[in-house]
Amino acid sequence: MSWASDLPKELLCRPMGLVVLTGLDLIYNAVHKTIWDSFANNRRTDRVPLQFQPLNADHEYSKSRPKRSSYEWYIPKGILKTTWMRKHLEQIPAVVVVFFDLDWDEFMWKERQMECSTRVEIVRNSLSGRSTKVCVVLVQKNAPLPPGEDVMAAERAASLCAACELSAKSLFVFPVTDHLLGYTIRLENAFYEMAQSYYHTEVRRVKTHKDYLNKTTHQLLFVRHQFKMAFFNELKQDTHAALKHYKQAYGHVLELRMLDSNLLEVKTVAGFMNYKICRLSFQHNTPLDAISQFRKHIDFFKARAGITDLAFEHNAWMAKQFQVFGDLFDDAIKLGLTAIQTQHPGIYYQQAAYQSISRKQLCHTHCTATPSNISTDALDNLNNLDYYGQRPWRQGHQSIEPPDPVKEREGILALQALELKVDHCWIIIPLLGSAVTQFKKYRSPRMKRYLMVQMGEEYDYANDYGKALTLLSRVTWEYRQERWWNLLTSILKTSLRCAYLTGNVQEYVTICVELVAKYAVISSDEKARIQMNLNRIISNKEPDAEPGCKQQYIEAAQALWKNYVLGSEPVIFNIDTSVLVPFVECKAKFSKVSYCADSPVTIKVYIRSCAPFPLQFSKLSVMLTNQAYNKHCITEKSKDPPTADDSCDNLFIKPDVVVVHSFKFMAQAEDVGGLLEMSSISLELGSSSSRCAVLHWNAAGGDAVATPASQQRNCLFVGCYDSEDDPAPIWEQIEANSAARVLPREAKLEAQIEHDATSLLNEISCFLIKLTNKEETEIRNVEVSLSLGEGTELEIDRLTTVYTDPLGKKELTTKKPLKHFDAVKTGETVTKNFYAKSSTTGELTLKITMSYEITVAGCGDTEILCHCQDERFIKTLVIDPLDVSIQLASLKIEHLESVFADEPFLLMATVKCSSPSSVLIQASWIELSPLVKLVDKTFESQLSNLKMNSSDLASECICLCVPALMTQTNVPIGTYFISMNRCASDGGNSQAIVKSITLPSVNVEQIPVSVSIDLPANGFVQSILPVAYTISNRTLYVQEMEASMESSEAFMFSGQRQVHFSILPNGTYQLKFNLVPLMPGNLILPRLQLNMTRYPDLLASIVQKMLPTDIFVQPRRHSGNSTQTGA
Repeated sequence: MSWASDLPKELLCRPMGLVVLTGLDLIYNAVHKTIWDSFANNRRTDRVPLQFQPLNADHEYSKSRPKRSSYEWYIPKGILKTTWMRKHLEQIPAVVVVFFDLDWDEFMWKERQMECSTRVEIVRNSLSGRSTKVCVVLVQKNAPLPPGEDVMAAERAASLCAACELSAKSLFVFPVTDHLLGYTIRLENAFYEMAQSYYHTEVRRVKTHKDYLNKTTHQLLFVRHQFKMAFFNELKQDTHAALKHYKQAYGHVLELRMLDSNLLEVKTVAGFMNYKICRLSFQHNTPLDAISQFRKHIDFFKARAGITDLAFEHNAWMAKQFQVFGDLFDDAIKLGLTAIQTQHPGIYYQQAAYQSISRKQLCHTHCTATPSNISTDALDNLNNLDYYGQRPWRQGHQSIEPPDPVKEREGILALQALELKVDHCWIIIPLLGSAVTQFKKYRSPRMKRYLMVQMGEEYDYANDYGKALTLLSRVTWEYRQERWWNLLTSILKTSLRCAYLTGNVQEYVTICVELVAKYAVISSDEKARIQMNLNRIISNKEPDAEPGCKQQYIEAAQALWKNYVLGSEPVIFNIDTSVLVPFVECKAKFSKVSYCADSPVTIKVYIRSCAPFPLQFSKLSVMLTNQAYNKHCITEKSKDPPTADDSCDNLFIKPDVVVVHSFKFMAQAEDVGGLLEMSSISLELGSSSSRCAVLHWNAAGGDAVATPASQQRNCLFVGCYDSEDDPAPIWEQIEANSAARVLPREAKLEAQIEHDATSLLNEISCFLIKLTNKEETEIRNVEVSLSLGEGTELEIDRLTTVYTDPLGKKELTTKKPLKHFDAVKTGETVTKNFYAKSSTTGELTLKITMSYEITVAGCGDTEILCHCQDERFIKTLVIDPLDVSIQLASLKIEHLESVFADEPFLLMATVKCSSPSSVLIQASWIELSPLVKLVDKTFESQLSNLKMNSSDLASECICLCVPALMTQTNVPIGTYFISMNRCASDGGNSQAIVKSITLPSVNVEQIPVSVSIDLPANGFVQSILPVAYTISNRTLYVQEMEASMESSEAFMFSGQRQVHFSILPNGTYQLKFNLVPLMPGNLILPRLQLNMTRYPDLLASIVQKMLPTDIFVQPRRHSGNSTQTGA
């Protein structure tokens, strides 16, 4: 049927104008060969779309038929001739190029010119009746001169054109130089323009025929002429005009009268038009137009099946339509088109496969074997038709009824016989494969799986059982996971038949195990038959043939199974139950959430069979992550025959009966404090020395596929059955758990720890540990270890040190235990001291770990050595006993942000006791930086031997000075130290605690002049108060100064009110005044105004900082000389 549904290659290719190159000797002339290669090779997309063909000059072209002057009595015999497209693509050129070796300076010009004109005349004669363009290309050795400079070339070119009857535009020069490709491309462009002119002329010529046509007898010609104009426009590369004419031709096709006699021809030509329209629409980037056109095309023709006996032809044609459109869609996507999940090529490949399946079904329904007396001569011209889509036995007939009914019947029977030879499976499978690829690309997993199942069924139908089995096995997991039991059963039944026919024993056993399970939707009799076949395989016998197998393939399969039976080596079938649903269900669990190290661990395994007949298993094994326990978790088939009373003691399992097996063992020392985990469960059916099927469950088993994931547990068991005994377990209530924790044996070692609730910063605190043995027997290897607890901050952890002596000389490392006792008797108490010092504040948590060994009774008469451990946590608060604040002040006790160079200032330290116990300050001292010095010669601590209780305050004042010869503006002062300890009455020790405080840096200002005052501490009303101001010059220059004393209502004074003076470098000047207070109280002194002549207004702020502003004046004294000055 491919002759009626396949598209011809002339239709599928991209139409390109044909240009014939003559006069090239490709065998004996290397230059001509180079010229041909430049045209034919390396045809990139950026070059003009032309196809070149080398021919001889005397080549006979297709003759042109005489043109009709009228179509009045013309009756067309068909729509589209089978040779027309090929003729215009490969036989009738648009341009014929005559290559001729001739230079402008040729010595024998006349003779060569005559020879050239003769060749052109020969080409014209062979193209008689055609409008093909003819041009001449002169192959020259030398490069041409610029236009207008070579007069001889111009004259000879005109002469040559006249001799060859060519226009000047049809004569070209081709210099054979290094730039050969450039000249080739220029010639190609000229040929392309000439070809376009030729095809434009052809379109106009065909268009003129429209005036002679009528729709009564020339309907076929309307389609033919529109198709020809569209095809010529494609050759012209005018795709938009071509698309317009193809659409018009398709419209005329739909208007044709469609009968059984001509329906195949109409559908064939309509398929051609539809292909061209869709292809050009995709090319123009209008995919929606292409999809819309294709849908209309299918909707119109899908119900026009034609003759019933040849209905398979219609499905073949429909399948080809879908397949071709899918190919076009896929090619457009590769060029950048974006598809979506609901509209992509896979949908059309799928429909093409479905139509091919329907074709196969119709073939089996309507086609029968051809009788021997039926002649097949009717199909002799099947591949040599005059018109597309016509029957080979009645070509050219357009009548309603067939001209020869007998021959028509013979032709139908011959076509049916030809269809019977077609292997439809190998048409369907590639289409389904293409659809699967597309659905996978656009993320439609269910459709992909559905199509893969259909592919597997087609492979099965095609008797390729190996590929069918491989393909079906890839999709069963998803159907299991989504619990599509009906679909899964159908797939497994097909897979079982394929496994039998291919002799794949492993797959056959695996599928049998699943088909016997309770979720398989088959009858009980069928399950019984499958179980019996499984038993035969385990017993090293051949299974019975599967239903639905063909006899010839059964015989081949039996030969394969005989090789299995005759094999002497043991065969083990490993079946992973995590990827299928077996006929045996298994769950395991630990009987408790956790076990102590001295109590036995119990594992219970529950087994239930849903097979039709009882099963005798040979071995049950539970594997744990610690393989040392595996030898304790094995049970094998009992040698005695099973009875009703001891059925649970062996592996004989009846249908729907829950069998429980228990395993007990003692946990090993290395697992104490960790988890015991089951890694897998194995159940063996058969003998491991012969034939054996081993079912493997991961972890604690359970039905991983049939049970929802929310109900699966692979962690510590939390459920209803924590007891050791489950008298009547209900399968649905049994929860599988694969892990249990092994806890250390409870330690019976009493610990008492004595320590202070608070520790001082940098103090070595004492801790006393008392241990008492409460065990009934002696304990050995008692170790006490010390570490910082989890609640301790990282900074405290880093700055905390543990010692074993009170003086802090023996530091304890974390690698060594604090104390080791070889043995401690029952009731005995042992003690141990340790000491800790922290260099930062915060809550300090110490963890004390006590461990020992003791021998206890195990399972039976055995004894086990248990390692017991207990932990205690000590929490103590580390506090800073003294809070010290530092402040800088002037001699007037005013806060300072900066100091003057060589001027004294005060460092004031305020100490507050924050310790809950009393603290004795032993001493305090200061370490000054080299840039700062004491005003006094020595430093005497004002806090020595001072006892401070909680919240007490104490202060210390130190007078300092920064020398004037300083270049730094920011000067560090130094460090302040306080030495202290707890008072003996509060349990303190004699070891001193030294607290250091880094003093702040101070900004130093350099001043040119300093002022000091000599003033009594207080005065009396109406008594003389002598005042002396000393002004010092700190520069290396003589300073001109002005001084003035402001008036005050509270004082009378004598002395120079305003004075001008000079001060030598590093010299001083003194101003003296006698002040008389007029009233008592805290009076403001008259202000001294001091200015430098060179820098006015510079000293105002400096002087005010150096001089006091007020003085206390007492009332007048009544005894003694009233004029007496104050001391």
